[in-house]
Amino acid sequence: MKTPFLNYAMILIVSVLIFSCSKPETTPIPQPEPYSSESAPQTVETPPAPVVSAKVSNDKGLKLIEGTDCLTCHKVDAKLIGPSYQKVAEKYSEADLDMLAQKIIDGGKGNWGEIPMTAHTGLSKDNAKLMVKYILSLKKQ
Repeated sequence: MKTPFLNYAMILIVSVLIFSCSKPETTPIPQPEPYSSESAPQTVETPPAPVVSAKVSNDKGLKLIEGTDCLTCHKVDAKLIGPSYQKVAEKYSEADLDMLAQKIIDGGKGNWGEIPMTAHTGLSKDNAKLMVKYILSLKKQ
């Protein structure tokens, strides 16, 4: 009598194991239907690059200014630590070219307040003049 009971118990255990392991319970990943009403992902438009005239971008004086620390204290159209280049252009003229070039080389303070302008002793007088010519070209007409 024990043998049929053991056979019945073995069959029951094996069937439970087979049926309990045969069906994985996973959640299907939703897939969009082709040609569905879902909209395509929107692309982000990049703004156009600012237009810079060839005269300004190829100016030797501007290139020299960009290669020094001048833009740390000055901006073209707004006061930063020092005056804007446009304000400098309003105050001075071509007659002041040599004086301004020397001021860039020597540094100084007092013309625009008490914050000193850093000296640029490694700069040649000719390069300083190119920088001043660029700054004076920013005078508003």
